[in-house]
Amino acid sequence: MSLRVTLMGTGTSTGVPRIACDCPVCTSDDPRNRRLRAGVLLRTQEGGEPRTAIIDTSPDLRQQALTHDVRQLHAILFTHSHADHVYGLDDVRIFNFLMRRDLPCYGSAETLAAIRRHFSYIFEDGQAGGGKPLLRLIPVEEPFEVLGRTVTPVPVLHGEMPVYGYRIGDFALVTDVNTIPEESFRLLDGVEVLVLGALRYRPHPTHFNFEQAMAAARRIGARRTVFTHLCHEVDHGPAGEELPPGLEIGYDGLEFEVD
Repeated sequence: MSLRVTLMGTGTSTGVPRIACDCPVCTSDDPRNRRLRAGVLLRTQEGGEPRTAIIDTSPDLRQQALTHDVRQLHAILFTHSHADHVYGLDDVRIFNFLMRRDLPCYGSAETLAAIRRHFSYIFEDGQAGGGKPLLRLIPVEEPFEVLGRTVTPVPVLHGEMPVYGYRIGDFALVTDVNTIPEESFRLLDGVEVLVLGALRYRPHPTHFNFEQAMAAARRIGARRTVFTHLCHEVDHGPAGEELPPGLEIGYDGLEFEVD
């Protein structure tokens, strides 16, 4: 039973094109340089029935769900609570209507507490109006089950902020990161396909730049590493040509299957 992974958004918090920018990447005709905010779609079959989960709910979630024809949703995994990873959360209520059930949402206790603060109206008594998302927040530290598969949280640092990557079998996502602790390198041992944040070429205080991401990728040793969370300084074509074998630049809509 394979897991189909789709990168719905490979951009940083501003997206690409960036507002009010006329740089060569923001005005590029290459569709791979058009990047929505971070989001990953997971699809599999369980007992002959299709099942779907997403990692993060970016502000572009509605557009991403329409683009990728997402018609059901069984779970959400949150990496952390920054706006570009959670502010599309209200759009999941359509799946409550369609599936007539609440949505289990997994993340660290700190991330889920921040979501409660950001979206207090969801969890407070009061008139629903056009409807509220029905969410079941489930804090996790140890491996848990989603889509019939074991998901392992991978703690990393985004500046000083603890965030999660996730490993599912031979696949792992580690997006907003500038430090991977030793124990988390061990959790990533044996990964075959890695999606890893690589913001830009210049150093950044809370994200890997390309040099740091390549060093981490070499240490992890995945057969295939796809860089994501890219800013408008990264031109997909030239950047990809400069990378050694086994490393590549991600783009919105990139799909692959893992065992």
